[in-house]
Amino acid sequence: MTTTVKTKHRAMWASGDYPAVASELVAPLGPALVEAAGIGPGQKVLDVGAGTGNAAVPAARTGATVTASDLTPELLAVGEKNSPVGLTWTEADAEDLPFETAAFDTVISCIGVMFAPFHTAAAGELVRVCRPGGTIGLANWTPEGFIGQMFATMKPYAAPPPPGAQPPPLWGDPAHLASLFGDHVTGVTVERRSLRVDHFRTAAAFRDYFKSNYGPTIAVYRNIADDPARVAALDAELVALAERHDTGDGAMDWEYLLYTARRAG
Repeated sequence: MTTTVKTKHRAMWASGDYPAVASELVAPLGPALVEAAGIGPGQKVLDVGAGTGNAAVPAARTGATVTASDLTPELLAVGEKNSPVGLTWTEADAEDLPFETAAFDTVISCIGVMFAPFHTAAAGELVRVCRPGGTIGLANWTPEGFIGQMFATMKPYAAPPPPGAQPPPLWGDPAHLASLFGDHVTGVTVERRSLRVDHFRTAAAFRDYFKSNYGPTIAVYRNIADDPARVAALDAELVALAERHDTGDGAMDWEYLLYTARRAG
């Protein structure tokens, strides 16, 4: 990732209040990933794109020795405030990790590495730092699920991505993961799961929460801030999206893909 792209990504995730999103909406994903990856005492674990530690913290609480890495130091600083024993926080680029080859027993990412724009580079780093026979575990939003559809809705209003970048929700497509990891992994398991979100009383409340708190949504609105008609159009599209996903009781089910594999070799 170029320095300019890194700087923009750091600023995007530092904007708003992602720690609130992590604690109020997506907290259950971390423990689910830790369980699926079989993390336990004595393991050396790396969490890539750890944010405030949704997966790193429960991993450390199993007795594992965990390194939480993220490109955005503001998120690491929040997580570090309530850090359990055995957890280290490190600023790192998912596409160029500052760790030795085969350094970890388990490498995980909970809706983190999927936002690194250059997928092949990021996947290669996950494989490189995992020891042969070790586990790679991922929880990623699917293209078909609510968050994947939210990104599709926002795309026409967003600034053009860097050349060669790929959309984040592709990491929730098993075929895309197969193309990224190839024969570098064995024993692949994939499972589609849903996260029940009942935080919002109305579809408009969802939209306004994401406009205020979620970095990617904030960035898109900033891109169209000087065009009131486009702002109004995106406002309406995000409300319509939430309404389509309402389960009938004010809640939504957000689909994600749980992926685990063994590092070959």
